Amino acid sequence: MKDGIDDAAGGRRVTRRRLLRTAGATAILGGAATMVSAPFVADPAKAATTTWKVQTSWPAGVGLKTFKDWCGTIKEKTGGELELKPFAAKEVVGDFELVDGVKNGVLEAMNSFTLYWAGKLPATAFLSSYLMGLRYPHEWDVFFYSKGGLQVAREIFAKQGLHYVNRIHHGPNIVHSKKPIRSIEDFKDLKLRVPGGMIAEGFAAIGARTTLLPGGEVFSALEKGTIDAADYTGPAVNWDLGFQQVTKYIWMGPRGLESIYQPVDLMDFVVNMNVWRKLSPKMQQWLDDEVQVYSNVHHAAIQKADIEAWDKFAKAGTEVNRLPVEDLEKFQRVAVPIWFRWANKDKDAARVFKLQLEIMESPSFGYVSPDMYQGQKLDL
Repeated sequence: MKDGIDDAAGGRRVTRRRLLRTAGATAILGGAATMVSAPFVADPAKAATTTWKVQTSWPAGVGLKTFKDWCGTIKEKTGGELELKPFAAKEVVGDFELVDGVKNGVLEAMNSFTLYWAGKLPATAFLSSYLMGLRYPHEWDVFFYSKGGLQVAREIFAKQGLHYVNRIHHGPNIVHSKKPIRSIEDFKDLKLRVPGGMIAEGFAAIGARTTLLPGGEVFSALEKGTIDAADYTGPAVNWDLGFQQVTKYIWMGPRGLESIYQPVDLMDFVVNMNVWRKLSPKMQQWLDDEVQVYSNVHHAAIQKADIEAWDKFAKAGTEVNRLPVEDLEKFQRVAVPIWFRWANKDKDAARVFKLQLEIMESPSFGYVSPDMYQGQKLDL
């Protein structure tokens, strides 16, 4: 048998070796194309690009850079079907106007700190860290993916004409202060910036004079002396924002629990519902998965930068003070009635908190017991 066949169209012989070599090249190129473009785009060259304006709550630093870098990958990953145009905090609308901006179509989507909406949507106070609540990222994942928390979050936002795509992990928050804070008593009369919700009530209950400000306004408030101290994200972003220039102290939780009030300052990716529904089901599923990928990238980038930032603060002469372990019980006594008061603001808040209380009471985690909330009732 001859080692080849006649190519009638090209007038040449095609050997088995040439056929195999051509097939191999085609397979390699096909594989590369699969990695670059999404499988649901049949012909990327002919696909019409849908562009979304997306504003984040990040004003600067590693958070903003990571968000913009991620947005820059979406068009290629989807073979040109979807493009995200990123904006920093306040570039299109005010930080606390993001929900309205997305609802009204000024923006197609937002990447915000979920806790910002606690004043409008009480249940969102339980969709991010709160005083003495769930403490570590994996505990939040138990809530979202094992206890039905993601579905509940989507139902809550759907009532506002929004689709909650997924949670985005972030690190613990710390407090920068002009005065040393070495015990719970040092918060008395301290003018403190907080993000609102249960956190504001918790610090007010121990004597702080709390005020609500978006992140982009914290530096100027500290510089002018409008506030004495401010909670805001972690050391890397706070260094980039220049907090070391206007404060001398950092306050944190005891060792092993960097923050007792926001140990996992969750963000989210939320889309206008009408915009979301225009996506194909495959694209919706892809974006859901992709936001979880972004959460991993974002969380890792923040942690890496935070670890490196501590040396910068040390060299700048910033003094770090940790809460004495014995003060944790004091915070717990303050926190519990606030938990139930916020949970009873509406049925959605009660539903969310009930799921989280079941996690905190489970022997798998085990830092809440029924005697700690004796006399408190949950209105379901």
